[in-house]
Amino acid sequence: MKVLAFSDLHMARSRAADLVAASAEADLVIGAGDYCNMRQGLGDAMAMLSGIAAPLVLVPGNAESAEELVDAAPHGVHVLHGAGMTIDGVRVFGLGYGVPSTPFGDWSCDLSEPEAAELLDRCEVADILIVHSPPKGHGDTTSQGLSVGSTAVRDAVERIQPTLVVCGHIHDSWGYRGAIGRTQVANLGPKPNWFEVGG
Repeated sequence: MKVLAFSDLHMARSRAADLVAASAEADLVIGAGDYCNMRQGLGDAMAMLSGIAAPLVLVPGNAESAEELVDAAPHGVHVLHGAGMTIDGVRVFGLGYGVPSTPFGDWSCDLSEPEAAELLDRCEVADILIVHSPPKGHGDTTSQGLSVGSTAVRDAVERIQPTLVVCGHIHDSWGYRGAIGRTQVANLGPKPNWFEVGG
């Protein structure tokens, strides 16, 4: 399966146009959160992505709530937050929000590490784990050199060992590629990122 994945669109119209154009070649498109800014403009952001015809799976970032994303997403789009599904034989599980809690204030949709761990415990097996926040120590380094990723996400990756983990959230680490065991980890950013998963 040819997978197109992105994160942190943040209302960037030209980036959205690039993703829509690229999606014509995709079997599955994944969005790893933060489509709008500070809970504003989510409907407009979804409209920018409405030209994607391939199956589209989204998790909420910390810039939008799961409920807001469900309400704004076009018909037929799958929103996952503490839930999974299978698309053409590929098992995906999604968890959104900022983990651990961010310093950004009341607008930010965050989870504590225990809250995230509880939701991730629902996942027993996955080929692709879609998270907004990166696993601790992987694609989570800020411009100040701080590692701000999630231990709950890292622990889940070590337990599940999916083929691929995609994330975003930490803009300074966009483009990161690494591995946890046999799992590929990618901090995406808002450009087209391509992966082959499954048969």
